[in-house]
Parts: sequence; structure tokens; C-alpha cells
Amino acid sequence: MFDTGSTGFMIVCTMLVLLMTPGLAFFYGGLSRRKNVGNTMIMVFAAIGIVALTWTTCGWSFAYGGDGSVPFFGGFDQVGCLGAVSDLLAEAEGTPDAFAVLSGAASLDAADPELAAGYPAVVDVVFQMAFCMITTAIITGAVAGRVKFGAICAFLVVWTVLVYPPLAHMVWGGEGSLIGDVIGALDFAGGDVVHISSGLTGLVLCVLAGKRRGFGMMSYRAHNVPFVALGATLLWFGWFGFNAGSEFAADGVAALALVNTVVASGAALASWMVVERVKVGKPTLVGAVTGLVAGLVVITPAAGFVEPWAAVVMGVVVSPVCYFAISVCKRRLGYDDALDAFGCHCVGGVVGGVLTGVFCVPELSWTGFGGLIYTGDASLLLSQVAGILVTVAFVAVADLVIGLAVKACFKGSLRVSEEEEARGLDVAEHGESAYPAYIGLD
Repeated sequence: MFDTGSTGFMIVCTMLVLLMTPGLAFFYGGLSRRKNVGNTMIMVFAAIGIVALTWTTCGWSFAYGGDGSVPFFGGFDQVGCLGAVSDLLAEAEGTPDAFAVLSGAASLDAADPELAAGYPAVVDVVFQMAFCMITTAIITGAVAGRVKFGAICAFLVVWTVLVYPPLAHMVWGGEGSLIGDVIGALDFAGGDVVHISSGLTGLVLCVLAGKRRGFGMMSYRAHNVPFVALGATLLWFGWFGFNAGSEFAADGVAALALVNTVVASGAALASWMVVERVKVGKPTLVGAVTGLVAGLVVITPAAGFVEPWAAVVMGVVVSPVCYFAISVCKRRLGYDDALDAFGCHCVGGVVGGVLTGVFCVPELSWTGFGGLIYTGDASLLLSQVAGILVTVAFVAVADLVIGLAVKACFKGSLRVSEEEEARGLDVAEHGESAYPAYIGLD
């Protein structure tokens, strides 16, 4: 018998995480140039369609369908939700209530006993699908304004099969998983799996694609600041389901994750405004909501492991680090991360992962190892760094291989032509404009 409270809690959290991807579309769309806003937003929405197919077909199985004995892949023993449902129907044959067996998802629950308590595991399939959707969508911001729509879609199809599910298994696959069990690194809600992987992938893609026309010579400004604020609001709201839901139970740890998410994001927003006031003389709305997102990123790996005062410290620290990455490192190193997916998500995720090893409360740790500040033992901190390095190595190599293969398939270039880029990708790639001009009344 399932607990209705836990079931309702997880369904609500799943809906909140699903809301984040359309929210990201508004956030990215507002940051982009006017002639590319439609293209920028449809790349995010395309992630919803792609992941819905790849996750159902094989993604969930690769991430969570095995017994953990293979550290990189969940296994091919049952392919996707469809295979799992077939197994359940076979199990239910001859029983008086086949639907009860199916909703119980006995085979699905067996993949991770921690997810079996309290609610149908098929809810977790959708919850984890929503994670994959937002992760995949984050990538697109790095290459906004210059890539072929078909090329980015092809890359994301392969990426959501060969990169995200194996990484999720390495971190959250349970006993035998490389990062979560063998290395012993902690990631409460996706510092490695979501933010470092997506931000680093964005960096690899933007380097493979090359710089936008006029990069370094002209200023790129957000074309619609209210869109940016609206998108950040939806992300902020959805993130409460993202972090609290990663406890998989309506309990005290979920409440702690909720509180930490609020205070870390608020502290990072305030910190970013202070940094802007010092550096440029005026705080901006775009800067403030960027700080909000950076705070959400930094607390993600630590949400259920740290006390609220530590969450505040993490929020205060992450903003100047991400600000430096976005405003200084990008210019000096010369990579064109259009909407700062790398500078905000990868850099913020690394900061969060490392600080988890400093501030983790021993009693809340999944591994029994506490943070440096509590124990004086650097074991967890070293595990966090090792987990981050493995994530970076796996994702970077896989991205490079997939990116070069897709590039070869699209006549050696991920980019649209210079003429199409100058005209704008809304018209060139989609034949529509976000802001059509009409003569007279419409």
C-alpha cells in the first residue's frame, strides 16, 4: 500500500521540475538577441520532445534499470519503461488485480529500494525524466544564435542516450556505482549530473561551433529583461521541487532542502548585486536574477546535507566566482558561451560540489563521512573533488566525440551560414519572427 502523502508530494515535485524547462525557455529567450529569440526558445522546447522519447525508450533503463554491478551503465537487462511494463504485465498475469501490480511497479522498485517506500516508482521515472529535460535544455544556451537547429537536435538525441544516463548511474546508481559508491562523492540533487555536465557540454559545443559574428567587438545585451525575470521566477519556483523532491519523501530532510534552496538563492542574489555595485557602479535586474540562478546551482549538490547558515555562505561565495568566470574568464580565454551556461552552471556546480565536502553535516551524509569543518577529516572533500574530476573527464571526452561526429554529419559545420546568422535564426531556421511588424491593425 502506497502512502498518499508521499505519492502526492512526489507528483507535485515532478510537476514543479517539469515547469523549469519552459521557464528556462523564457530566461534564455529574454537574454538572446531579438532576431534569435524564437530559435533560442525552440531549442529549449525541443529538449522536452527529445528527452520524452529517449528517456522512455532507454534512458531510464541505462540510468537506473540495472543492479549497479556495472559502474558506467545501468545495463541492457530491461530496455526502458516499455520493457519494464512488459515485465510487470507478465508478473501480474493470473493475479486478481493486475493494475495493482503495475501501479506498484515491483520491477521498477527493485532497481533502487530507496525509491520503493511510499509511492509508485513510475512516478520516479517521470521525476527523473524532468531532470534530464532541464539538463539537456541548459546546454542550448551556450550555442544560441549561430548553430543549425538540426545539428543541435541530433547532438541532444545522442547525448541523452550516451552521456546523461550513464552519468546519472555513476552518481545515483546505488551499490557499485563509480562516483556515488566507489568514490563516495555526494550529490543530493544534481551538481555533477545536471549542472557540471550541462555547463561543460555547452562549453565544448560553443568551442566546436565557433564564435558569433562580432564577438568581442560588439556588446550583446538582453533584448527582453522582463522575459529574463519571468524565466528566473519559474526556475526558482520549480527548483523547490527539484531539490526537496530529491529526498524522495515528505520528511525533515526535504524541508531542510527547501529552506536551504531559499536562503542560498537569496544570498547569492544579494551577493551578485553587491559585486555589480562594486564593479560597474549599478546593480541590474539581469545580474540579480543571474545571481539567483547561481545560488540555486550551488546549493543543488548540498541541499539536504548542510545547515541553513552554510547554505547562506555558499550563496554569498558563488556569485563573485561565477561573476568572475562570466565577465573576466570568458573574455580572456575567448570562448563564446552565448548565455553563460558554463559560467553559471558548470562553475557554480563545481563550487557547490567542493563546498559540500566542507559543510556536510556528518549525520546527514549518505556515506557516513562528514564535511571538513565538522570532522577535520578531508576524506569527503577529496571524494567530492575526485567525483567532479571523473564527471569532467567523462563528459568532456564523450561530448567531443559526439560533437565531432555530428559536425561531420552536417557537412563539417555546426553553424548556419554568415548570411543566415546576420538575418537571424528565427527567420532563417524557422520561417517565423517573435516580433513581426504589421502595417495597420492585425
